[in-house]
Amino acid sequence: MIELQPVTLEGHGVRLEPMGPEHADALAEAAADGELWNLFFTFVPAPDEVTDYIETALEGQAAGHMLPWAVRLLETGALIGSTRYHDILPHVDRLEIGYTWYGASHQRTHVNTACKLLLMTHAFETVGCGVVGLRTDGMNLGSQRAIEALGAKKDGVLRNHSVRRDGSVRDDVMYSVLRHEWPAVKRHLETRLWRHRPA
Repeated sequence: MIELQPVTLEGHGVRLEPMGPEHADALAEAAADGELWNLFFTFVPAPDEVTDYIETALEGQAAGHMLPWAVRLLETGALIGSTRYHDILPHVDRLEIGYTWYGASHQRTHVNTACKLLLMTHAFETVGCGVVGLRTDGMNLGSQRAIEALGAKKDGVLRNHSVRRDGSVRDDVMYSVLRHEWPAVKRHLETRLWRHRPA
C-alpha cells in the first residue's frame, strides 16, 4: 500500500515545491501569463481565486487524496505554475497526475516533460505505484496530444464524468502508465529532455 508525504522534487531545470499559502502571489502572476483562467476546459484559478485554490488543494492533501506542488523554474527562480497527485488510491497503489498548468510563456518547452519525469520517477521508484493515471477534458485536444507525447496509453473516454469550473459537464479522456511500462516511458522522457538541451 502506497504512502505519500509532501516532498520537494528537483531536476532538469525545475523544482517542485510542496504547495503552501506562501505561493499565492506568485501563482497569481503565473496564471496571469496568458490569462489561463479564461480557458473553460482548465482548472487554472483567476488571481482572486488563488487563495481558495491553494486551500482546496491543501484540504485534499489533509484528506489523503491529493499532493500539490508549485513549479519553480531554476534558471530564473520564478514560479511558473502548479501540478499535483490526485485521486490517490493507496489500496490499489494508484494515483493520478493532474491539475497541471504553466504560464503561457512556459508552455511547449521542456518544463512539462521535466515535471512529468520527476513526478513519475517519484511515483514509481520511491512511492511504489503500480499505475500512474492522467486525465484531461475531452475538449482539450492540446492536453491530449501532450499526454500522448509523454508515452501514456489511452484507456478510454468516460462520458459526462465530471464538472468544469463553469458548471458544464465534461467527458474525461483517461490515460495511464503501468509499472512494467515505466522503464521505456522513462527512457522516452529522458530522450525528450536531451533534445531540449541548450545548444
